[in-house]
Amino acid sequence: MPRLCFLVAYDGRPYQGWQSQVHGKTVQDYLEKAIASLIKEPIRIHGSGRTDTGVHATGQVFHADIPDQITLPCSNWPQAINTRLPDSIRVLHTRLADQDFHARFSAIGKTYRYSITKSKILSPFAAGLTWHRPKTFDVELLSQAIAAYSGTHDFRSFAALRGNEPSPIPSDYFIRTITKAELVEIGDDLTITLSGSGFLYKMVRLMVGGAFEVARKQTSWSQFMQLLNEPNAHTKSPLCAPADGLTLHHVHYDKDPFAE
Repeated sequence: MPRLCFLVAYDGRPYQGWQSQVHGKTVQDYLEKAIASLIKEPIRIHGSGRTDTGVHATGQVFHADIPDQITLPCSNWPQAINTRLPDSIRVLHTRLADQDFHARFSAIGKTYRYSITKSKILSPFAAGLTWHRPKTFDVELLSQAIAAYSGTHDFRSFAALRGNEPSPIPSDYFIRTITKAELVEIGDDLTITLSGSGFLYKMVRLMVGGAFEVARKQTSWSQFMQLLNEPNAHTKSPLCAPADGLTLHHVHYDKDPFAE
């Protein structure tokens, strides 16, 4: 069975996240239904990771093993699937993958972007796609706090638990390496980019929220650094930023499956 790799983008607002659920209202559920309609049999797809309810993606990756009798060229798969999908989900590219490729386990890192706008009035075209924060906060402090995440840290103060963690939790479970942490400001719009070896449940939103509390001076710099450098089970980021502004931008692999 040939293994195909897919690049997909979606507006997360209508869906209960990526991961398939019984009610069938997730991105994975819609994609599996669309592909099953195309190949005339049930199929299971495997994503690079979960995104939560309301979180968006421009670079989610998944793979699927396709029955041998399906001879549709890779270049025709996006259009064939997209005609069976809601407008808020789009397959962008399809490539033939090696048999040992796995969308999740072959990934070596991810890049997320988080959007904030300071605009006094939120554009109706940005609603649900950015975090609206029109009240005054210190952008320079926010930038410094975001930059502090660079490097290898124990991020237990910036992570939530799903309930399916290993028991006991390994000592290095919360350790992650952030390779890029930066803020770019253009007019009223701020974009935070975070790249790393991996991200824990709600980690990006807790990182953004924790940094934002520093920027509006509700958390002191020393308190923030204690969360980052002296984490424990009883200290948590004081704020989880909403899903609206978060987008899975890119999944990194040793060999980019979509490189021309």
